[in-house]
Amino acid sequence: MSDSPDQNDEPGLGLDLPEQTKPAADSHYRVLARKYRPQTFSELIGQDAMVTTLGNAIERGRIAHAFLLTGVRGVGKTSTARLVAKALNCIGPDGQGGPTINPCGVCEPCRAIADGRHIDVIEMDAASHTGVDDVREIIEAVRYAAVSARYKIYIIDEVHMLSKSAFNALLKTLEEPPAHVKFLFATTEVNKVPVTVLSRCQRFDLRRIPAEKLAEHFAHVAKAEGVEVEDEALQAIARAAEGSARDGLSILDQAIAHGEGSVTAAQVRDMLGQADRGRVRRLLDTLLAGDLSATLAQLDQAHELGIDPASLIRGLMESMHAVTRSKAGAKADLLQSAEERDAAAELAQRMSWASLHRLWQLLLKGLQDVNIAPDPHEAATMALLRIIHAADMPDPSALAAILAGGVAPASAAVPATVPPPSEAPVNAVTDFPALVDAIERQGRQLLGLQLRDHIGLVSFAPGELALKPLKPLGPDFPRELAAAAKEATGTAWQVRLTDEGGAPSLHQQEAMAEERMRAEVLEEPNVRALLDQFPEATLESIDQKEA
Repeated sequence: MSDSPDQNDEPGLGLDLPEQTKPAADSHYRVLARKYRPQTFSELIGQDAMVTTLGNAIERGRIAHAFLLTGVRGVGKTSTARLVAKALNCIGPDGQGGPTINPCGVCEPCRAIADGRHIDVIEMDAASHTGVDDVREIIEAVRYAAVSARYKIYIIDEVHMLSKSAFNALLKTLEEPPAHVKFLFATTEVNKVPVTVLSRCQRFDLRRIPAEKLAEHFAHVAKAEGVEVEDEALQAIARAAEGSARDGLSILDQAIAHGEGSVTAAQVRDMLGQADRGRVRRLLDTLLAGDLSATLAQLDQAHELGIDPASLIRGLMESMHAVTRSKAGAKADLLQSAEERDAAAELAQRMSWASLHRLWQLLLKGLQDVNIAPDPHEAATMALLRIIHAADMPDPSALAAILAGGVAPASAAVPATVPPPSEAPVNAVTDFPALVDAIERQGRQLLGLQLRDHIGLVSFAPGELALKPLKPLGPDFPRELAAAAKEATGTAWQVRLTDEGGAPSLHQQEAMAEERMRAEVLEEPNVRALLDQFPEATLESIDQKEA
């Protein structure tokens, strides 16, 4: 037995350690949002108008010195800025090319910009470089020409976070930069960018990417990754992305990791805490049927499954939005299944516009309650129960008819028909002036003044008025007049405004009657003789004299 240590032993180590393996060179994983970042303008989805404008500007040599790219998160603002940097600095595979909307992607400038290592393309995050000193560094550097590129390009992300002094320091350079310098700004909150900066930039508003285009893009990514994803799962991810390609790719990345080689719609909904469309439709049916116990049972079941109450309310709102669009004759959502479109069309025929609008407002209020309540499940329960009980309430038109003593419209959901009063009218009137007098006796002098001065009578019948406005009246005038006439006479009145026909106003009629009476008095022989004897005398009424 040799006392000499083994040649593989290290001093101080007597442990039997497992063999250490070195990580593979290609084990570094890039998330899908970075891996599938657009490398050409043709890969930039949903921004065709901007690409066309940029292409024309580059082709005609009308390249602005500063661009401002604005839009919600994940629509491609920073990617577009890098593509513009490529387009302006591309030299082509042979090194002889010029600015182009289709950069080659193989020349050194293109590859260096794609890798983020080009010395003349400087990216700065304004969120962490907000001060005037950071901007002064840019101002000093722009005086020097580009090292190897055609243009020196500054990409400033989230530019709205620069301080006021930093913006002010940048203004002069931004307005008159050297010919070799281009500025590319990106922001999600363009309203926070000073107007003095906006006026010096060429602005591009990047749109939210439509859900159908996102679903198609995610399908290509899934195919490239060798993962099977259900169409319904792609649609669910596209809706959850809310127009953001980056958000959608992050959700897809998570869904692939969540599944086992494939992604199903159920997995996506479970991962996001969403309710499936079938569950939402069943819940909507119980709501419209007014089934309290079934509604509570479905809510409790969704709670046990971990479905977010806010997601459930949003699902109901999406369904009502689809029903409303169907009733209005609008084009159906391309991501809707045929079954969903048929269900929306069927509900659109059953529900009135008033019911649709009321249900939408109740759901919107319920979503607000769920978002602020300490217990979202309890808030969702109370919101849906409120909707069921509100179904027994009349809509405003029916309520007005009930208050006026009439019968509610057949489309209104009213527990019972309220009969008109059986007693005789309290203060029957036979003509329009008598009605105006009755309204004024109730203390409605302002309304009486409008009726005397601003209205011409078209037709009068007990309980019915047709009037011609001689001056602008408020939108609630017919309703106020009907209520005042009901209060003054004890009977229901229908008031209609029209632009056709109409007598002079009561005030004008009184003035014309007084003028006729004055003319008749002046024609009296005794009065004429008196006026001839006293030329300065005037004829006045007793009311005028007292006034």
